Amino acid sequence: MLNFFDRFRTAGGSPHRSGGAASDDGAAPLRAATFRADFTASLVVFLVAVPLCVGVAVASGVPAELGLITGIVGGLLTGLMPGSSLQVSGPAAGLTVLVYEAVEEYGLGALGVLVLAAGVLQLAMGLLRLGRWFRAISVAVVQGMLAGIGLVLIAGQLYALADAKAPSSGLDKLGELPKLVMDAAGSGDALRAVAVGAGTVAVLALWPRWRRAARVLPAPLAAVALATAAVAVLDLPVARVEVQGLLDAVQPPGGGDLARLGEVGVLGTVLAFTLIASAESLFSAAAVDRLHDGPRTDYDKELIAQGAGNAVCGVLGALPMTAVIVRSAANVQAGARTKVSRVLHGGWLLVFAVLFPAALGVIPVCALAGVLVHAGWKLIPVRELVPLWRGHRGEAVVLVVTAGAIVVTNMFEGVLIGLLMAVAKSAWETSHVHVEVTGLEDDGPVRVRVLGNATFLRLPKLLDDLEALPRDRAVELDLHGLRHVDHACGMALASWAERHNAVVDPARMVV
Repeated sequence: MLNFFDRFRTAGGSPHRSGGAASDDGAAPLRAATFRADFTASLVVFLVAVPLCVGVAVASGVPAELGLITGIVGGLLTGLMPGSSLQVSGPAAGLTVLVYEAVEEYGLGALGVLVLAAGVLQLAMGLLRLGRWFRAISVAVVQGMLAGIGLVLIAGQLYALADAKAPSSGLDKLGELPKLVMDAAGSGDALRAVAVGAGTVAVLALWPRWRRAARVLPAPLAAVALATAAVAVLDLPVARVEVQGLLDAVQPPGGGDLARLGEVGVLGTVLAFTLIASAESLFSAAAVDRLHDGPRTDYDKELIAQGAGNAVCGVLGALPMTAVIVRSAANVQAGARTKVSRVLHGGWLLVFAVLFPAALGVIPVCALAGVLVHAGWKLIPVRELVPLWRGHRGEAVVLVVTAGAIVVTNMFEGVLIGLLMAVAKSAWETSHVHVEVTGLEDDGPVRVRVLGNATFLRLPKLLDDLEALPRDRAVELDLHGLRHVDHACGMALASWAERHNAVVDPARMVV
């Protein structure tokens, strides 16, 4: 089966090496070298995180500062906790669509309650040691979930690319794209914004090829910085990020918001937050483990760390957090050796948010939209889909159905449909049943031996095979070769044999 995480491998990465106990003479230089590596890596991750934190917040329909707050908590709190030593947490594009829908439905004040409740559930699952069970989730469902998120994210950010307001549902976003194109083509201001956003996407795609520059400045920061500079120099009339200050953005949930946890819709959104944030974090941890040869992730401890971070983010009214593969991979490739790098990156985010909040106000919204369009495209497993279809057609169907269900319905229902599809596919594939028929050339009864796993899913085909037997011959039905037979199938087979033999010879009924 195709490995979902192979796309996160990098050829030139610097793997983390875990050494043994150092001697007293070499301990100090080793610690100094480790700190220098972590310090450098923290700056790289900080530069990657700033545009992503702000972009995810704006795309989620919340103040930009809330994205920075989640990044700060992800670094300073989650970064200190055990779990995955090199994984970096913060606001992620994978939850953007769900957060936007939740804010539209329940208001910004309810966001803290949703995130707090999701964090508490994650803590409970970690303490109950349920983290390992997320490894049992079908990879096709996760790929489909990310693909659906990517499609809706791209569709929504195309509106932001033209400084237009996006419709609320995924289908409406896709359905009104032709109207968006017509409106943008007739507006000079919209065309300028589209040009800035498209330029941002182009820089994101081409910047990594300039390896010398990419080692100094990460692609997201370079793209946003160039777009901001172009807008300032040309004095383009495009929308910019609205700034209201770090403390003003904090909105702790009130009693009325907490009371909404009794609503069915709110509980469904909390479950969606919990499932998607946990799955994305733990799958990211598995991907990061493949990038280095240091200590492996403890999934239960990582789930506890993510839950603690989300609980604090909920108290602050901030965005939900997950582990983010883009920042985590950048952390490993920059040479990070311990969790110090991700904690320091949270400190740099805090310093930036406190000392330079006005810097956010010069960033064009269309540039951040370009960053998220690029991020959304990377969520869609385009290259993996054709090989997956050739080798595992059922998995490909689950992937496509999950993605389509998310676009047509919403995140929670789409993931549930994908999980049900995966379970049904697995049940179908494991219920192999084979019928061996002997004695057709003799005068005695036909001997029928059923082998494999007989479930209700295979019952129609099994009965068709039995109905094809001669109707004028008695049948001896042998079920001892079945490894498993469910009640419905066992009753149906026994009933068929009894009816068949009763028609042939009412005095002779052999089962």
